[in-house]
Amino acid sequence: MKTKITNGILMGLIINMVYPKAIGVTQGLMAREAMNDIWVAMVFSTIKGSVIMLLTVLIICRMPDKNLAEYASVLFGKWVGKFISLLQILFFLGAYATVMITFVYHMLDYFLPEMPVLLLIVVALIVGVYGVFHGLEVLGRTALVGVFAIISLNVLILIGSLHLMDVRELMPFLNTGVINTFIASRHNDTDWAVATMMTGMILPMVREKTIWSRAGVGGVMFSAIMVGMWPLLEVGVLSPEVTGHYTVSCMQLARSAEIGMFIHRYEMIMVAFFAITSLVQTMICILCTSQAASQLFGLKDIRPMIIPSALVLSAFGYWIVLDKVRAVELLEHVWPVWALSIAISLPVILYIVGLFIKPRPTPSDRETA
Repeated sequence: MKTKITNGILMGLIINMVYPKAIGVTQGLMAREAMNDIWVAMVFSTIKGSVIMLLTVLIICRMPDKNLAEYASVLFGKWVGKFISLLQILFFLGAYATVMITFVYHMLDYFLPEMPVLLLIVVALIVGVYGVFHGLEVLGRTALVGVFAIISLNVLILIGSLHLMDVRELMPFLNTGVINTFIASRHNDTDWAVATMMTGMILPMVREKTIWSRAGVGGVMFSAIMVGMWPLLEVGVLSPEVTGHYTVSCMQLARSAEIGMFIHRYEMIMVAFFAITSLVQTMICILCTSQAASQLFGLKDIRPMIIPSALVLSAFGYWIVLDKVRAVELLEHVWPVWALSIAISLPVILYIVGLFIKPRPTPSDRETA
């Protein structure tokens, strides 16, 4: 792996992989179950996400030049490694669908209502493939632009919404119960799952191994800071009932924002910035799927798999977003089980088994030695 990125870029990628869906559709999903306690659900989820991220980093640290699938190959043999690669492909297939739900519905519902869905899917496909062919380093730099857009969005929404916030909407505390709020946090868990699975694939391409743990967990914490204000504002400004009513609840908050005398359509500004982070997600999903596919078929170069992977992801994403009922069903019921069963069980199993089985050196390791 010749491409190397910094730990700062890794943190930027983590923030971009979490932010769009976490503020876009996750808060509405959690509000339907946890009501005014969605911010508490996010705290629960952040703790869980930090633990799984740390676990993933510790696994990679055992063999710093190998990702999760390659590490599994060393532990159990190549066929288990190929099975792990297949799981990663299935995971990012679902992740790409959620990215398309967030991206397409933002555009259609609030910005370009007469735009054909297929055109939005094709735009995401072209931008994603173009970015992946330029490599991870270019994607990482784009992610830093995305972080700037995220900070800008947060500052603007604070300016426009803070004076409208009613703290009484946040009370009573834990109104729906601790257990129910904890269960509702599973929707936010899927956001951390995407960041964790991405990290498990690209971490060997990150410099400065000694601070991998700090960068991984730090990325989760900074993401939580970026996202954390949104559930508080959405509940305080819109009320939990209104937040839970909308698929893309953050745009309703943007519509309520009042920024000075001359900016009356803040949601247009939000969509323009928001598209940057969504397209970073698109590129990373295509990159990770291509990498997993190349490992599955025993290829040393991911480039032959980029276009086929992108076409499969785009076709599935298009099928999902064509029917809003189907999209909501995926978000509410299918995706949490799909994502968490892979993103949690995989690091936990590999970490535990790795405590008892010493990895055998591969032929490439012997040649290096």
